[in-house]
Amino acid sequence: MAVCWLLPGSAGLSLAAMNHDGMMMNQTGMIMNVNHDSLPRDCPKLVGDVDITIRAGHKYARRFNGKMFAFDQQEWNVAPCSRINITFVNDDKIRHQLMIHGLPGYLYPDGMFHLELYGPGELKASLIMPSQKKTYLVHCEVPQHMEKGMKAQLKVGGGDADLPSIPGLTAPVRADSYPVDWNNATWLILIFSVIAGCALPYFAYKRFVK
Repeated sequence: MAVCWLLPGSAGLSLAAMNHDGMMMNQTGMIMNVNHDSLPRDCPKLVGDVDITIRAGHKYARRFNGKMFAFDQQEWNVAPCSRINITFVNDDKIRHQLMIHGLPGYLYPDGMFHLELYGPGELKASLIMPSQKKTYLVHCEVPQHMEKGMKAQLKVGGGDADLPSIPGLTAPVRADSYPVDWNNATWLILIFSVIAGCALPYFAYKRFVK
């Protein structure tokens, strides 16, 4: 059975289900390894549907010190053998991805589910989770985007553990450090900044009082 998916910006042109390598794409985005109706081997039946909207962008990283990109949420919990209907929204004018790793390879080549937008837009696709209680990595694989904050976790049945370095949730494997080289120049800059910070309000007050 052929299933058609509509990618944003396609002007009504739908893309036929999957080509031989599990990829669908047009000028605005790409979908890989979508799975709407094939049950994992360990699932006797589909337990239900879960609709999730995941937004990606610079503005979602503002609440995390030192981060540049992030998803609007950092964790999702779904029931085993559930079908997740994902709406992926890119709120930036640059490329972002949503990748889920560790899935069974007989259903998802390379164990991966992939949505990608080259700029602002929206993609919709589905996947069916296995029955195993497990925590899956969700991230953007564009270079440095995960390191700069675009990382989350998807728990099935509560998951088996928390992943490290999830912004706002878990401690980083290697915390960022910004040491200051306290030489003569930095001390002079500090002293000047303190003096200026105290003097400027005083002179401004004296000027406006007159």
